[in-house]
Amino acid sequence: MAKAKGSVFFCGECGYESTKWLGKCPACGSWNTMLEQKKISSAPSINNLTYAHAIPLADVTTTASGRVSSGIGELDRVLGGGIVPGSVTLLGGDPGIGKSTLLMQTAAELTKQGTVLYVTGEESASQLKLRAERLGVGGDMLILAENDLSAIESEVDRVKPAYVMIDSIQTMYSADCSGTNGSISQIREATSLITRMAKRTGAATFIVGHVTKDGAIAGPRILEHMVDTVLYFEGDRQDSFRLLRSVKNRFGSTDEIGVFEMRSTGMAEISDPSTLFITGADLPGCAVTCAMEGTRPMMVEVQALLSTSPFSNPRRMAAGLDNNRLVLLLAVLEKKAGLRFYDKDVYTNVVGGIRLDERAGDLAVAMCIAGAGADIALPPRTAILGELSLTGEVRPVNRLDKRIQECARLGFSHIVVPNSDTLPKVDGLNYTRVKNIREALCILGI
Repeated sequence: MAKAKGSVFFCGECGYESTKWLGKCPACGSWNTMLEQKKISSAPSINNLTYAHAIPLADVTTTASGRVSSGIGELDRVLGGGIVPGSVTLLGGDPGIGKSTLLMQTAAELTKQGTVLYVTGEESASQLKLRAERLGVGGDMLILAENDLSAIESEVDRVKPAYVMIDSIQTMYSADCSGTNGSISQIREATSLITRMAKRTGAATFIVGHVTKDGAIAGPRILEHMVDTVLYFEGDRQDSFRLLRSVKNRFGSTDEIGVFEMRSTGMAEISDPSTLFITGADLPGCAVTCAMEGTRPMMVEVQALLSTSPFSNPRRMAAGLDNNRLVLLLAVLEKKAGLRFYDKDVYTNVVGGIRLDERAGDLAVAMCIAGAGADIALPPRTAILGELSLTGEVRPVNRLDKRIQECARLGFSHIVVPNSDTLPKVDGLNYTRVKNIREALCILGI
């Protein structure tokens, strides 16, 4: 084994490497995340080195193999249409969010198309079978309860599987690297070896990575540049809904999301999530808008609550919205619409745990806040679309036609839209065109 010479410091958040300890990471700006690891000197003799030779791009051959369906439609959507052979996909998320459950269901579906090797470093083979029986999945997948990467690589070469599942990367161990399981050096070495193995054998590989808040165990953030695709499971552990979001994809778009519901039988696909995130209640402080998640339109309900503040600095709290965006919209309502919130605590929430990041929901947020303050409800079956500028103008939004079609599909008969002449004609659908926030608030009688 190579001797350790000196130390290097890695950032536990982004993987930045430094020869000395730093209080603040220069790459991601995180404080107190630099962790020390022993440096390994493993330089071989120069006489034993072999080098690859550059070749012209025109001489490079490509395989004709296309994508393979995972058998789970929502996962295929996030991956960009299916699994690419030889790709490495990192599935990250908080402990207990459902990563292993989704991986087990995916492995069971893939056994119909090829050999699947499920490697677990967290459970025994009998525990894994009990979980499979609980989820009601089976198949002819191969189980390997091992965390030694040398043994795993040897078994992959022997079995030659089409798909490999690694659960989880924090438990994998390489004897050629210093540190214990879960340390930064071990995780980097393990991911590097698994990636090389996937490219060499052509086996599509899935890696599970845990994310922790204290930074003691390196999360998958330091591995994102080493893999082909990075998927994150989002959602409240106390809630049944889960969002699968792609943050990196070399073979497709990163705009798509998949929606699942955690049930006793595992992850259930939600193919039409728009019906889940609207309550249908026509109450003061409620507004419905249509958000675009990749190519998928989703109806989202926004709620607001105002209460008299006993303090000189009232509170502004947003769940599912950017808090700074909320403060900006309140400033526009005060300056351009004449509303006053200096003595009010303002709370906003997006129903269902959805995060509304795009600005097409600005007008809906502003109108639900104004309605909550005046205790006035919007007309029934009304949807609101539009971006709100600092001047109080309502600006157009992208893919307006697709949003309007989704509103009509779900039975909305009245849509508040920016002033535009290019609106689709839909039977039973009425438009209210508004130029600014004052015209929009006239709908509420404010």
